[in-house]
Amino acid sequence: MIKLKRAVLFILIFILCITVYGQQFDLSFSMDWEEAKISGQSSVNLNSAGVRLPGGRFLGEEILEDAFPALLRPHLLSIQYDSSSSIGDLLSRGELSLGDIDSISYAAERYTPSLSGDFLNLLANYSLSLNTLSNIIRPTRRFYSALPPLLPASAAEYSGIIIIANTELPVHGRLSSMFAVPCLFPKIWDTQMNLIYERDMFEAGINGNYLMLNYTSIENIFHPTPSGLLSPLSELLGSNPLRIIARGTYGIYPTDLIIDREDALLILSTENNRRLLREGRVLFVLNGEVLVQ
Repeated sequence: MIKLKRAVLFILIFILCITVYGQQFDLSFSMDWEEAKISGQSSVNLNSAGVRLPGGRFLGEEILEDAFPALLRPHLLSIQYDSSSSIGDLLSRGELSLGDIDSISYAAERYTPSLSGDFLNLLANYSLSLNTLSNIIRPTRRFYSALPPLLPASAAEYSGIIIIANTELPVHGRLSSMFAVPCLFPKIWDTQMNLIYERDMFEAGINGNYLMLNYTSIENIFHPTPSGLLSPLSELLGSNPLRIIARGTYGIYPTDLIIDREDALLILSTENNRRLLREGRVLFVLNGEVLVQ
C-alpha cells in the first residue's frame, strides 16, 4: 500500500508539472554522459504569465526562477541511477525525498535570462554537472576496498582502466544482444559473475570527484598521443591504461559490463590496480548514440 501511494504521488507530481506549467513555461533537457553534464534552456511566455515589458522584466525573471525546480523535476526523475532503478524509482521507494530532488535543481548553474527576438518569451540557459548530481543523490554507505584474489595473476602496474563496449553485446540471462547504456552507478562483473567494481568500492570525494567512472566514445581512445587518449582522458587514466574488451552486459537495463575473468585478475592482483577502482580511474567506451539523451 505504501509503495502504491508513493507511485501515485510520483504520477501526480508529473501531471502537476504539465498542467500548471505547460501553458506558460517550457524547458529543454539534454544529458551528455561523455561531457558528464546536463544542460538546456528554460523559458516563460510573458503574456501568459501576465508580465508586461519593460517594467515587468524583473518580475518575469523571478517567476522563471521560482518555476525552475518543478520544470526540471520530471527530467531528473527519468535519469538512470543503476541497472535496475531510475532516480524516480528511488523517490517512489522513499530512498530520496522531493527535497533531495529539488536540491539538485538549486545546484544547477543558471545564466542571466534574455528576451527572445519577438519579446514574447524570457529565456535562461542552465547546466548541471553529473559530478554534482552524483554527490547529492549518493547514499551514505561504508566504503570497502576490492579484495585481492586467492591466486593472484602476474599483472603490470596500470594507470587507469578502459573497458570497450561500443558494439552490441550479449545480455547475461537473455537470448539477446544490446548496446550497453550509461547510468550513474554501473557495476563491473567477470565472466564467472563475481562482482569486480560497484559504487561502494569507489571512495567518493577524492579530489572533489564523485563520479565512479567516466564515459566516452571509441574515437577518443585512439589518438597519436603516448596514452592514445585525448588530453582530458589522459589526466584521468594516465599514460599506461589497461584496455579491456567487454564480453557482455548485465542488469534489467544493460548498464553493467562483464569482462573476462583473466582481465579481472589483472585488476585485482595488485594494490596499485585495485587503487584505480578506489579512485574512479575507470572509463567505459560505449556507442556514441547512447551517450547523448
